[in-house]
Amino acid sequence: MGLLDGKVAVVTGSGRGLGRAEALLFASEGAKVVINDLGGGADGAGAAATPADEVVAEIKKMGGQAVANYDSVSTWKGGENIIKTAVDAFGKIDILVNNAGILRDRMVFNMSEEEWDIIQKVHLYGHFFCTRHAAAFFRQQRSGRIINTSSQAGLGNMGQANYSAAKEGIVGFTRTVAMDMAKYGVTCNCIRPLAATRLTLSPELKAAMEKKAAEAGGGLGLDVEGEMKKLAPEHIAPLVVYLATDAAANINGKTFFVGGGEIGLYSEPAIISSIFKDGFWKVKELVDLMPKSLTKGFWPAPAPK
Repeated sequence: MGLLDGKVAVVTGSGRGLGRAEALLFASEGAKVVINDLGGGADGAGAAATPADEVVAEIKKMGGQAVANYDSVSTWKGGENIIKTAVDAFGKIDILVNNAGILRDRMVFNMSEEEWDIIQKVHLYGHFFCTRHAAAFFRQQRSGRIINTSSQAGLGNMGQANYSAAKEGIVGFTRTVAMDMAKYGVTCNCIRPLAATRLTLSPELKAAMEKKAAEAGGGLGLDVEGEMKKLAPEHIAPLVVYLATDAAANINGKTFFVGGGEIGLYSEPAIISSIFKDGFWKVKELVDLMPKSLTKGFWPAPAPK
């Protein structure tokens, strides 16, 4: 008996990386799984059926049930087809994991309109399109689980203005979907995972880690193999599967860190200090008061280089 026997899960972007690890664990807990993957490159270019088909084959080999879907999450019709695949194949949908993603990193002063747009389409629009179509079924059946995939990059990361904006948008999206769907027995939570995948571990970064380890010598430096094990996608999957179970019915609208054996709950944003005045502030008053109150202790602005 698995924790998810009889449940149907859709995992987007599950042909590789985090999604694959999540899909395999869902199947091992008894869920029937839709393996959605466009099969494109890390930058979103191209398409191939192989990644999704290979995960379906893995699940069937272990005795589970799975079907493949190759639609892009970045279109309304694609999101609709992904959810329809679950209903057509298994008669319903109980769980949606929004995981599909790509990267188009660039410093903001060099970023193109296309590089901005495609990241919003895949990440932010992709979460909406799939959630919108799944939510209609969840509302009817008065149950459902949605797990979204944000990122620590949403808190700010150089060269990722497009990605950071989309990922932090997903956090706000999660909170509101949680409110919209709570009365229908549906929960919506999100994770900020830390894992080594083809998106996060570029060949350049891995080469730099190996170089640092080699320069240290004698095993005193960075243990590349050990670090990779700590960042394995398999560390992420258990929390995602847990959030999809009946045991997590009381968790809604929350954001979790997960990676390398650690699971953490993020605090919700709150005002940490305030100043008050009866009436309108004058700019000159703020020039005088802000450095003595709200912004006291802030570092001086760096000199331009």
